[in-house]
Amino acid sequence: MIRECSLEEISDGRTYRENDMVKADTAGCDGCFKCCTGMGNSIILDPYDIWLLKNFSEGAKLTFEQLLATGNVELNIVDGLILPNLSMKEQDRCAYLDADGRCRIHDVRPGICRLFPLGRVYDDKGDFSYFLQTGECAKKNLAKIKVKKWTCLRCPEKNREFVTAWHALIRTAGQKMVEHKQSGRGEKLQELAMYILNEFYVADLPEAAYDDAGIAAIYESLCNKIENARESLAHF
Repeated sequence: MIRECSLEEISDGRTYRENDMVKADTAGCDGCFKCCTGMGNSIILDPYDIWLLKNFSEGAKLTFEQLLATGNVELNIVDGLILPNLSMKEQDRCAYLDADGRCRIHDVRPGICRLFPLGRVYDDKGDFSYFLQTGECAKKNLAKIKVKKWTCLRCPEKNREFVTAWHALIRTAGQKMVEHKQSGRGEKLQELAMYILNEFYVADLPEAAYDDAGIAAIYESLCNKIENARESLAHF
């Protein structure tokens, strides 16, 4: 979720790249799961997150419709677009927490969960750095760790390419939604929202294993989809 606020308000005032050291290591969280509760619909899922959840989270491959039917993921409106987010269930806890408050999908957890307590901040060119969210993690005295070790992202260069491209596409689509709303073109609002939902979430990606080669192929497929979508947005 994009927040419009000063970096100084929510961070230590610094930005980080993958090889920088940052005080983010929670040492396994030690039984704490506060950051997995009370999040409402704020844990927005990108198409890569959904690919992981559809293929590797339930012990069997799911369609997008089947994933929604589990109740673990739901749809909400974000800046006019229809986007999925993690569901909060009993006691306002993430649907993927087990009875002991541990994550059942930790190996394939979504990107926002993987980064926390880090976040991303984007520059004018659409590239991003990481920042440390101060006061958000319940654990005190976090240890220093290299950013790329903390995030444990597979194929980090491909991930960066995808994240920047997806961020740019969603911002462009959101701007289109504002234009259509201001001009009273309601039919275009629904058409564009359904295009993003169907093209990037409902449609299945090619078969791929959860290894570096498979993940790189999925990122490549998503980047190609994004490039095609950027051209298609001109017609909305």
